[in-house]
Amino acid sequence: MNLLFDDRQSDIEITNDIIEIVKKSISEVLKEENLDDNVQVSISFVGDEEIQELNRDFRGVDSSTDVLSFPMDDEFKIEETILGDVIINTKRVVEQAKEFGHSNTRELSYLTVHSILHLLGYDHMEEEDKTVMRAKEKSIMKSLEIYR
Repeated sequence: MNLLFDDRQSDIEITNDIIEIVKKSISEVLKEENLDDNVQVSISFVGDEEIQELNRDFRGVDSSTDVLSFPMDDEFKIEETILGDVIINTKRVVEQAKEFGHSNTRELSYLTVHSILHLLGYDHMEEEDKTVMRAKEKSIMKSLEIYR
């Protein structure tokens, strides 16, 4: 697995432990999907303003969000080794962890799992798709043994 990390924020110190939980989370998604780990993913840690700009520029939604996923190609061809880019808003990691009563590590892991599923073609726009995606997330988080 080839992961490219870019830290452009000041909300959380990106330690080796954080890098390892992101790697472990991605590995668990790939395992759940019966995919090998011959993939490349770019993970950027950004602040609130930057993710709002990206959300506005690429999705036409002028508001902040917790995570954005940009698949490498619109066809989600899994045989390609480059899955895409994940942009994580670290301010939201801290806020949502506090709101949901769990650790920053758990929130970061969940957002990583969520975004990698998006890179693999899962979505939650329709209720049926949302049910499938949430079940996958729950199963993966259980496998990771990272609980609330």
